[in-house]
Amino acid sequence: MGLTIILVLVAVFVILFALMGFKIVQQSETMVIERLGKYNRTLDAGINIIWPIIDKPREIMWRYVKESLDGRPIILKIGTSRIDLRENVYDFPKQNVITKDNVVTEINAILYFQVIDPVKAIYEISNLPDAIEKLTQTTLRNVIGEMELDTTLTSRDTINSKLRAVLDEASHKWGVKVNRVELQDINPPIHIREAMEKQMQAERSKRASILEAEGSKASQILISEGMKTAEINKAEGDKQALILRAEGEAKSIIWKAQGEADAFQSITQAVASMNTDPVNYLLAIRYIDTLKEMVSGKDNKVIYMPFEASNVLGSIGGIKELLNGGKS
Repeated sequence: MGLTIILVLVAVFVILFALMGFKIVQQSETMVIERLGKYNRTLDAGINIIWPIIDKPREIMWRYVKESLDGRPIILKIGTSRIDLRENVYDFPKQNVITKDNVVTEINAILYFQVIDPVKAIYEISNLPDAIEKLTQTTLRNVIGEMELDTTLTSRDTINSKLRAVLDEASHKWGVKVNRVELQDINPPIHIREAMEKQMQAERSKRASILEAEGSKASQILISEGMKTAEINKAEGDKQALILRAEGEAKSIIWKAQGEADAFQSITQAVASMNTDPVNYLLAIRYIDTLKEMVSGKDNKVIYMPFEASNVLGSIGGIKELLNGGKS
């Protein structure tokens, strides 16, 4: 009976000892095993076997965020033997930083990092979450302290890049890779925000006035250019009209002269046989026409005949002879 009890106890001990030696590691997790207080190996995902009592997982401090009953976040830092290899998010509480122009600004940052070397994360730093948090806060103060408030509000990408570069370089020896750093909120003091809003409104009013003035200027320029173009077109039209009128008068004179030349030639041929001067004939015709105009008016009472008109009258006689000769 006693031997049976001993065998049962031994069997139970062996089973418990074997169960203690089985370690199931989930995907994207790992465990650092120490043998008699010295680093032995890092377990992979799946089933792993260790020596109980001799081998022991080394714990690491980890940061967890939970919500309270009223919805406020509660940060818990608990020791665990399982190291999460996935990308982790650290949402740090708000902190006050001073800009280059001495403005106290409240900033809230969020950090994305990943453990890439579990051994360094355990043996190179005693408290990884606190180290990352303090490093982020001090680096944020240094980066913001080199920039003025206006630059800080408009250069989030620049700040994020600088923070990521500094944090990644500093945390590399801890076996941590900083992937991204984001600024969630940048909250200047209330009086600074009010002053910035007034400045923004004044700037917008200024731009509106400038745009209105530029529009008025452009409108006046267009109106003046339109009037100038109209005057030029009008002057060009008057010029073309004068040119065309002059060309018409010139052609009229040419045609009239050509007609008179043809008539003179015909008259010259007609009176050539009568030994009469064609010039006197033409002068007589013009003289008769002039007399018609002189006597056609109502107020023309006195008619003055110049002495030289006798020659013209002689030409009239020649015309009579020319007409009589034609009848014969």
